[in-house]
Amino acid sequence: MLPCKLSLLSQTQSMTLISTLRNPKKPSSTITNLVSSTRTTTAPHRRTMSASEARISLVFALASQASSLSQRLLSELATETAKYMFPKRFESRTLEEGLMAVPDLETVKFKVLSKSDQYEIREVEPYFIAETTMPGKTGFDFSGASQSFNVLAEYLFGKNTKKETMEMTTPVFTRKYQADGVKLEMTTPVITKRVEDQDKWKMSFVMPSKYGPDLPLPKDSSVRIKEVPKKITAVVAFSGFVNDEEVKRRELTLREALQNDKNFQVKEGSLVEIAQYNPPFTLPFQRRNEIALEVERKEE
Repeated sequence: MLPCKLSLLSQTQSMTLISTLRNPKKPSSTITNLVSSTRTTTAPHRRTMSASEARISLVFALASQASSLSQRLLSELATETAKYMFPKRFESRTLEEGLMAVPDLETVKFKVLSKSDQYEIREVEPYFIAETTMPGKTGFDFSGASQSFNVLAEYLFGKNTKKETMEMTTPVFTRKYQADGVKLEMTTPVITKRVEDQDKWKMSFVMPSKYGPDLPLPKDSSVRIKEVPKKITAVVAFSGFVNDEEVKRRELTLREALQNDKNFQVKEGSLVEIAQYNPPFTLPFQRRNEIALEVERKEE
């Protein structure tokens, strides 16, 4: 509104306003009085705005816009930061799990069916993912993972047919993938699956549940949208940073432990998947990782 009012100021009023802006010690009421006085001034016709008045109008308009934008950005930043500064925790069974924390972001819904000292059995609800093939020969190669993450992040943050920004979810999943025509299910935000005969992996983001099947389509042809059906998994949580050797060791331990389960067995063709819940700056002992295998109920 102010830029419009300034166009009605007299030459004397303009000079007074410019002097006030240059001298911050003068009371702000001077500007208010000048603007108010224009409301009772009847000009016979609109005159051309002077260069000084135009510059003043522009300064006020930009200052107002910048203030509004800054307040909105600060509000959004505070909201997002709080999700990481005040994380949520899973139910812990050990001291190691008690120290773990995950961001307060949406994650895949599941129900715990049973627990033991070594793992827990979960029934995971269906969800949608966006996935892309990763470069590199491992699921934990930094360069390959970064490239794939960026491709998926671009889709999530607006590189889609609706130019819509979607919320980030958690965790990041890394999964081996069997490229022999057998369909394998996946889980949560970022899932990485290896294509055995091509030495490739696939990374996936879990999509916010509010969209359901009505997700915007990716503009990048390397990104694909899929639905992951309901499944049952055996899961073990651990802290620290993940590498290939750690995954192999923990997978072997989990498979051996499941051989003694009375109700569940590893599903034929099941390949290991790793969930990583935390951003890179999280301390190792606070990081929550999970290794999982898909299982099925034993026949009675």
